[in-house]
Amino acid sequence: MLNILRKNAQSVVVQALVVIIALVFIFWGGGSKMKDNPNALAVVNGKEIPYRDFQQSYERTVETYKQQFGGQLPPELLQGAELKEQVLNRLIQEELVRQGAEKAGIMISKEAIQRKIQEMAVFSVNGRFDLANYKAVLSQNRLSPASFEAGIRNDLLTTRALRAIDSFTVVPAQEVQNWIGYIDHEIKLAYGAVQSDDYITQVQVTDEALAAWYETANSKYKSAPQRKLLYLAFPFKDDLGQVTVNDEAIQAYYHEHAETYGQPEKRRARHILFRVTGEDSPETKSAKKAQAEKVLARIKAGEDFAKLAGQFSEDMTKDKGGDLGFFARGQMVQPFEESVFALKKGEVSGVVETPFGFHLIKVEEIMPAKTQTLAEATPSIRKILEQKGVKAITFKRASSAYEAIIRAGSMAKYSETSGAHPVLKTGFFLQDAPPGEEGMAKDPAFAQAAFGLRKGELSSLVETANGYAILFVDDAKDSVVPELAAVRNQAIVDYKKEKSVELARAAAEEMLHKAKAHNEWPAGLARKESDYLKRNGATGAMPENLRQDAFTRVGREVFPEKVIANGTVFYLYQIIDSRQGKGEMDATKRRLLEQQLHEAEKNILMADWLGQLRKEAYIWTNARMLQ
Repeated sequence: MLNILRKNAQSVVVQALVVIIALVFIFWGGGSKMKDNPNALAVVNGKEIPYRDFQQSYERTVETYKQQFGGQLPPELLQGAELKEQVLNRLIQEELVRQGAEKAGIMISKEAIQRKIQEMAVFSVNGRFDLANYKAVLSQNRLSPASFEAGIRNDLLTTRALRAIDSFTVVPAQEVQNWIGYIDHEIKLAYGAVQSDDYITQVQVTDEALAAWYETANSKYKSAPQRKLLYLAFPFKDDLGQVTVNDEAIQAYYHEHAETYGQPEKRRARHILFRVTGEDSPETKSAKKAQAEKVLARIKAGEDFAKLAGQFSEDMTKDKGGDLGFFARGQMVQPFEESVFALKKGEVSGVVETPFGFHLIKVEEIMPAKTQTLAEATPSIRKILEQKGVKAITFKRASSAYEAIIRAGSMAKYSETSGAHPVLKTGFFLQDAPPGEEGMAKDPAFAQAAFGLRKGELSSLVETANGYAILFVDDAKDSVVPELAAVRNQAIVDYKKEKSVELARAAAEEMLHKAKAHNEWPAGLARKESDYLKRNGATGAMPENLRQDAFTRVGREVFPEKVIANGTVFYLYQIIDSRQGKGEMDATKRRLLEQQLHEAEKNILMADWLGQLRKEAYIWTNARMLQ
């Protein structure tokens, strides 16, 4: 529960977008003209960032990284102050965005905050916002309505600031056309390959050369370490019968994790887009709006919306009758979203203007906000709580056995008196090939613990996904580098292969040198010709890096600057022809290109705006609190 409240009270929209322009704020440089404020971690233009806000954001960041790394966080990630500085920089950046939005005159009304809160499923009872439940949920999570609503206000303020930036983003039609021309450029190549395998027979092997080579390459012949264990296993499943989960615990968990069991209202809509760009004249804009109004009149007269969308819409959805599928709030530009969520099922909007042009919108279906009931969620919650509860029981059982081993003096002596809990044995095994076909020994934590011990060492309690284990290394084989004589046959094969690559590269470089000197295809190299190639798309048998290099040479030279390596094969090419394509692009690809250019331009505007805010800001940080 606390997670969803924090997410809604502290904007994550900014976190997703400002990562793109984070370079603006890599070095913040704490000011020295302001005395340390013991109650704040940072101050931005007089606005304090409390340490508690930083700590909550830091914990969320750590939890996010844990999920990305499958629950096991690399220790080096938390070492030093780098991660803490990243979190603090993000908080400072968010505060600058909010202050910049207020300075630009963006306001958030109390009504807007109320609507946002009323839409949150966590505060609903039977599908409707419940004030008593709202206060109770906040109280359970030690949040006051004032602080929570302030967080919602910040979230809305940030969202509207980003939408404002988006509304100023303009990509000229000529720029789009220039990119289409760039993408549509074509070249035709002659190319040939020098295969290293063809030079293996030319490699001469002498004892002296092989021995010298082995001195530098012997690490790849090093044997992997092995372990042989005695161990005790304490599976969680053996203790599940002792776990009791009552209804009160299930109910408490349900309320604590309510966000898991709810989904917001979603709507399925169609639209007809009459596209307008920032480069269009006022006359063009008026004509587009007039066209939208004429089509709206036809819809009101009874004509099919989907058919008209297929005929008139200038969006990639036209082939689907303008169908946008289901979406929730926050996924569409604001004017579009406000119109959709103000309509009833089957209703059609008036002409709606957005940064993309003019829209006609029809709401096809409404999927109400839904929260899984306590009764529906009870079976899954019971399993979760059983897994949590059994850990303590199994841990206690494993700890008792561990103490018994210590008292006995060794795992072997313990095994003589522990008939009720047999000691298991393994043969020698590698870390990436643990013993058994399934079970606890297959868990990565088990092998990691085993190979962290030396011969004769006893582990502490090892927690795995299925239970606890206690390991004793009965025997160990360390990594060793074999003598050349022991691996001579394989070493000769590897030596020849490596040297053949060197010979092939040298041969290819000599061919390229002659080709450039005489401005003709080198004799002795088989020549193939490609079809006309664009910058993207299929290349046939030709490697991708060859095409990429060739496009960088157009208009300069017909041969590459150096041979193109692709694994153990070396390529030469010659540009035979270069031409401009038709400069055409289908509507779907063009729309995607326009979106990509729009996003790139928006990021530039955002970076410039944040850079100016940073330049004008006075920022002080308490570096000692990060230590």
